[in-house]
Amino acid sequence: MPTPTVLVVDDEPNVAEAYDLFLPDEYETRIATGGEEALDRMDEDVDVVLLDRRMPDLTGDEVLERVREAGYDARVAMVTAVDPTLDVLAFGFDDYLVKPVDRDDVRGTVEDLLAIGEYTDAVREYFTLAKKRATIEDAMPVRELEADDRYQDLVDRTDELKARVDESFDDLDDEAQTGTFHQFPGHD
Repeated sequence: MPTPTVLVVDDEPNVAEAYDLFLPDEYETRIATGGEEALDRMDEDVDVVLLDRRMPDLTGDEVLERVREAGYDARVAMVTAVDPTLDVLAFGFDDYLVKPVDRDDVRGTVEDLLAIGEYTDAVREYFTLAKKRATIEDAMPVRELEADDRYQDLVDRTDELKARVDESFDDLDDEAQTGTFHQFPGHD
């Protein structure tokens, strides 16, 4: 199996270097300190992108959109000081971390994103939507969420995928379930 590649993107070089240092030697890392540089360093070998949302040349949202338009299959975690709102539901990220983050946050996120890359599209979509749902639920009042159709669509889609994923995992033996299923939000 090839060494996983992580692209770390943050316009603050010290922050990007810290994330790089947080990752063990078993990862190949690339650092970019801006959106254009991130796109230059992006290729099909990148497995995970840790992407700052606010950058001066291109925002993380714009970088993410271009990465997805180019068809790259990398898992993307937004790592940002921007608290999430319902607008993030439209973006194609896989996880959303609010700064400050520590070594365990960075390592755990990279490990989780690499792990979901191994699963079917339905499982990957479930993981992504469940993470978005948890992020939004942590950041916004329930009353406001319940009044929004976008949130209700997210809840419905997450619940539908959860049922499909539960059905798929019921077919696995206990050891396989224990080794994989615990990492998904809403499952113990």
